[in-house]
Amino acid sequence: MASSVLADEEQIDEAVKTVTLHGEFQTNLTVKELPDPLPRYTYNSGLNFEYPDAVRGIYLTGHSAGNFRFENLIEYVNQTELNAMVIDIKEDNGYITYKLPEDSPFHGASQNYISDPKSVLERLEEEQIYPIARVVVFKDTHLAHEKPEWSFKENGQVWTNGRGEAFVNPFIKDVWEYNVEIAKEAAKLGFQEIQFDYVRFPEGFEKRDEILDYSRGDYDNASLDNVKERVKAVTEFVAYAKEELEPFGVDVSVDIFGYSATIEEAPGIGQNFLKISDNVDVISSMIYPSHWGSGYFDIPFPDKEPYRLVDEYAKKENEILSQLEDGPVSRPWIQDFTAGWLYPAGQVFTYGPKQVQDQIDALYDNGIYEYLLWDAGNTYTEGVDYDPDN
Repeated sequence: MASSVLADEEQIDEAVKTVTLHGEFQTNLTVKELPDPLPRYTYNSGLNFEYPDAVRGIYLTGHSAGNFRFENLIEYVNQTELNAMVIDIKEDNGYITYKLPEDSPFHGASQNYISDPKSVLERLEEEQIYPIARVVVFKDTHLAHEKPEWSFKENGQVWTNGRGEAFVNPFIKDVWEYNVEIAKEAAKLGFQEIQFDYVRFPEGFEKRDEILDYSRGDYDNASLDNVKERVKAVTEFVAYAKEELEPFGVDVSVDIFGYSATIEEAPGIGQNFLKISDNVDVISSMIYPSHWGSGYFDIPFPDKEPYRLVDEYAKKENEILSQLEDGPVSRPWIQDFTAGWLYPAGQVFTYGPKQVQDQIDALYDNGIYEYLLWDAGNTYTEGVDYDPDN
């Protein structure tokens, strides 16, 4: 046994250690000095990506990543100053976007939207397009119906919102593990970052928290009010995910409502901007001008004033993040779609190159150089200067 740890004295630095074998006796062995602390295991996907000068990315559904549109979007990225793609790995209904083996615990939730996910990552490596895996967490209609005990119930049935969407319960740590294990699978494929979305309770939950039937798990005895309980659960999920993913060498990011940066904490959904930011590598606020109410930041109609809205938001976010000694990278989601639902028929305010450019310019004017473009249909505006400082 001792001979297996002996080393060539001419090849390594030596140290004489006193070693206890089986707790029975001691002997002096010549062994190589161990590093302190010991290096941690890190998974190697076999793919290599360089972090860009600043991430400037677009969103892709699983369908877009798995069909002919993928090459078209690669071409679009390569023709611009864009350099990253956020790809659905677990999408809004709770389905994993590529098929997993029958012996996988996630086989039943997996779909064949992306037939060969490894080749997708290899193609991105070839083009050096930075890959980010989007994992939708607590909005999960599939899992809610598969595991009603992990969800919220009303009159004995899984509760759904006005759009027919079901959520799973952030108080349940089995739900945490389920989502983080899916994230690990994405990391093994070669994604360089895991972006968690819907890291929250359902919107307006403060009006339902005493009506719906659900478990509070380990938080049942917390000496906190309902709002603080929800904030604690959401924040601790993010910290758990960050720790669990550390051996995979990936960054962790979270999508968060933009208005969460403007208040102490969102009362219903459990998001505290500062606490979540303190536990991630990247914070991605969704700051689409269309999603702010009339009068926010004293702007009568935010959708029509994209520069002013983003400028006001960026100032507020910079002020909040300055409270952290080692804060995350700010990488907001910005709007590349027309919010037709806000306008009467015939009066739609169309988003084109100027409106997208205004948002980017406002970020740059506030020292924020990373951003992501959202369009649910994955059709992005041409004629935009995506890196105005270059």
